[in-house]
Amino acid sequence: MRHARYLRDLLRPLGVYNLEAPFNGGELDAQGAALDGVMGWLEEVQKEGALSTAERWGLERVAALFTRRPVADDPGRLAAALAALLRIGGDSFTLSAINDTISGCGVSAVVKETGTGRVSVSFPGVAGEPANFQELKKIIEDILPTHLGIEYDFWYLTWRELEANFHSWKEIEDQGFSWAGLETCVEYL
Repeated sequence: MRHARYLRDLLRPLGVYNLEAPFNGGELDAQGAALDGVMGWLEEVQKEGALSTAERWGLERVAALFTRRPVADDPGRLAAALAALLRIGGDSFTLSAINDTISGCGVSAVVKETGTGRVSVSFPGVAGEPANFQELKKIIEDILPTHLGIEYDFWYLTWRELEANFHSWKEIEDQGFSWAGLETCVEYL
């Protein structure tokens, strides 16, 4: 009943109304309750209307504007990813802006120029192909300018590393590696 009290305080100096009478006080209580309800809804709209404060339906409505939903697991990261996508403009195609946008979308990837019209995309700290690579690829290709040739680089065990860390195939077999497990065991070495 914040607004009922506010209305009484507003009218009291006039001295014309008996603010405690049932007909005047009841009307002020009803109008105040209605204003309290509207104010609660307006506070939620204000909160959900800005990416910096939105937590629920505001984020979902902004995310629905894009072809693909950003990779994010909590409201804070989703808001940051949406803000990164909204920053894309006509001058957002520098290498640093592209990397900022990709990381802002929750994709752990790095883009590097490899020559005229060509870039390489790598996934630091991820051995082999990332688990959700096809979805990540779609997001990355939506962000990168379409005229660029894209090469994806994955981190696998090289023969030199294999020979340096394992003395025989028996040693590899004793550790129970599958071929896929062996080629991605780079982080264990």
